[in-house]
Amino acid sequence: MRFYGLALLAGAVVLGACGGGESKSADTTKAAPPGAATPAPAAAPAAPAASGVAAVPATGATHEVKMIGDEKGYRFEPADLTIKSGDAVKFIMVSGGPHNVAFDPATVPADSKAQLDANMDQKIGELSSPMLMNPNEGYVISFGGVKPGTYPFHCTPHLAMNMKGTITVQ
Repeated sequence: MRFYGLALLAGAVVLGACGGGESKSADTTKAAPPGAATPAPAAAPAAPAASGVAAVPATGATHEVKMIGDEKGYRFEPADLTIKSGDAVKFIMVSGGPHNVAFDPATVPADSKAQLDANMDQKIGELSSPMLMNPNEGYVISFGGVKPGTYPFHCTPHLAMNMKGTITVQ
């Protein structure tokens, strides 16, 4: 009985610490007059990645890769792609999500790992894109500054279902 009392007390303390109160921060947003355009929020300046390497934008073509999960299985179409350094690859969620694009740090050439990681924004981890949840949602990776080589990639949630591919940079 004593244990239940302690558990109840601990739960109350945790909930009290997490409980909402009045926000102490000032609300600086103001309603726009009817019919007025709402300004877009200011973009944060690009910061170098943790490795100190800055992202390099794509300067070449943008190639599309579809992310599919259906009765035929989970796959990238095309699964194997050859591009030039400076190109970009846009991954598009078609069906069977959530999907993401992840490169195994052990298989990425060491002299390109930091640059590829810096070129990936909104990551959920090293060399791992955010999850794409909705049809037609896309994620673009710049291969600007990425050295020639072969870059195997996969979808983390569907790796066990062999959802893999390779990008060869020339």
